[in-house]
Amino acid sequence: MISTIRLADPEVAEALEQEVLLQATTLELNAAAGLASPAVLAAQGSVFGLKTLEGYAGKRYHAGHRNADTIERLAVDRAMELFGAEHANVQPHSGVNANFAVYFAMMEPGDPILGMDLAAGGHLSHGRKGTFSGKFFRSYSYGLDPKTGRIDYEATERIAHEVMPKMIVCGASSYPRAIDFGRFRRIADATGALLLADIAHVAGLVAGGAYPSPVPHADFVTFTSYKTLRGARGGTLLCRARYARDIDAAVFPGVQGSMHLHHMAAKAVTFRLASTAPFRVYAARVVENARALADALSRTGYRIVTGGTDTHIVLMDLQGLDITGAEAQKRLEAGGILCNKNAVPGDPLGPDVTSGLRLGTSAVTGRGLGPDDMGEIADLIHGALQAETDSKRMRETRRRVRDLCQRFPLHLDRFEAGGTQEDPFERE
Repeated sequence: MISTIRLADPEVAEALEQEVLLQATTLELNAAAGLASPAVLAAQGSVFGLKTLEGYAGKRYHAGHRNADTIERLAVDRAMELFGAEHANVQPHSGVNANFAVYFAMMEPGDPILGMDLAAGGHLSHGRKGTFSGKFFRSYSYGLDPKTGRIDYEATERIAHEVMPKMIVCGASSYPRAIDFGRFRRIADATGALLLADIAHVAGLVAGGAYPSPVPHADFVTFTSYKTLRGARGGTLLCRARYARDIDAAVFPGVQGSMHLHHMAAKAVTFRLASTAPFRVYAARVVENARALADALSRTGYRIVTGGTDTHIVLMDLQGLDITGAEAQKRLEAGGILCNKNAVPGDPLGPDVTSGLRLGTSAVTGRGLGPDDMGEIADLIHGALQAETDSKRMRETRRRVRDLCQRFPLHLDRFEAGGTQEDPFERE
């Protein structure tokens, strides 16, 4: 693939080669990152990327849609079966687009919306001021119990009764604990609200049976197909059958035009792989690894928000350690460990600095690392945080990271090199 690009554009080919090297020799602990299979990447780079179509299977606005219809129907059917949903729309370009489509279908400008506070772990598209969800709607937020760092359901219910939202959004981008979707359903029913569950981060864990499913409880479920689902870029929207017509009209022509058919093909492959027994092993291992990493970091002396995790996310609180999240992210990157700075509950610092780090175990699990390796990763994190960026200790940490990556080679590297070694979580 890169050799073909090099003939047309050496500069882009060089950047691709360097990215392959970067991913092959670093530990990806970004909680928003996943590790797609070569089959997914091949579908994303296929001739379906040349296709321009609008509408839905059997009702297109362009000719030549037979094969596209097959792809969309496969993706829809597989998504419905995988999650036990009554209806699925696989056209959203992203998780945010999927959320936007739900709002567009069910709400009017000025309607009240209740979502998790960004500072508590919520997402920008859940009503954050300055975004479309906070600008078009009257936005209210719920948060955490300051003692436990977990969602305060009683306070959430009180707020819901005060503001009477048209839509309640549950789901988060940096909340490490299981969400009680049934409790949110009861709050929604008591206040006459619709319920949207955004499971962008945990969709793969839900599909693999390692995290509770919101599908029996929520009117709408949105997610991205990368992160823990190990698949294609893009979003998917599930809903109850009675909302299907409105949701489909909201996606197209409501908030999107032509679909990204190559991504849709990759989603179909993603859902196929996520229905296999090895994927269930992977999903369980992701959570097992996150818990092992949290425990190892705690033993090293770091504070873990909520004291652990039920997901792939480990949220470190660096307050009192004389280092900010921004500086910690910089040091870890110098050591070959990639993650992101992140606010912690009650964080006194702004979002550009923060007092915490968000770590995730999806990508390293995809490389084949297990719970017994999380202690070594915790030790590498500690070494990088304790070292100056260009010090001898940092160079030693970087060497150790490279050695660990060589023991667990990245299948992307094999894909680019034309290798045949299989991803351990891809096949039966």
